[in-house]
Amino acid sequence: MTQIDYYFSTLSPFTYLAGGRLEEVAAKHGATIVYKPLDIMALFGRTGGTAPKDRHVSRQEYRMVEMERQAARTGLPMQMKPAFWPTNAAPSSYAIIAAQAAGGGDLGALTQGFLRAIWSEDKNIAEDDVVRQTLESAGFDAALAESGLLTGAEVYAQNLEDAVKAGVFGAPFYVTADGAKFWGQDRVDDLDWYLSKG
Repeated sequence: MTQIDYYFSTLSPFTYLAGGRLEEVAAKHGATIVYKPLDIMALFGRTGGTAPKDRHVSRQEYRMVEMERQAARTGLPMQMKPAFWPTNAAPSSYAIIAAQAAGGGDLGALTQGFLRAIWSEDKNIAEDDVVRQTLESAGFDAALAESGLLTGAEVYAQNLEDAVKAGVFGAPFYVTADGAKFWGQDRVDDLDWYLSKG
């Protein structure tokens, strides 16, 4: 059984646009997914990237076009200018880290729940109530929102270090056990193809 290290940000529109395709590909190939939420703005700073607000206007405009195009292509409802973006990604990320350690629910649904909250439902994923509701809806104990905060912070920071070491520079980013890298929601099919070879 192979492993996919899944680096992402709960703020990322393109991670949202991946939907549940990673989980489908992993199930198809009997792969396990290690969910590694990270601070995307810190990752940009460490790897030569630029925050969206600081990019040249032509890049900002194209980003919006691509988001609209991908939302239409996937059929996912999407707010192009969500009410609570950017926000503090740490609480949702810590919840995913705690849920992965605890087990018992659906991590894919939890991750997508946070992303959908921002990009489709105009919710603030930094708010305790939203974190608790999203945990519950994915089959986890809502109390995970308040547990293991120190561990969550440590793992969140370590995920960033692991990402930089692995050559990750954006989100979503998928790294297989043998080190093959795939960047972007539009590379899930390539990941599927790669896993089918081995």
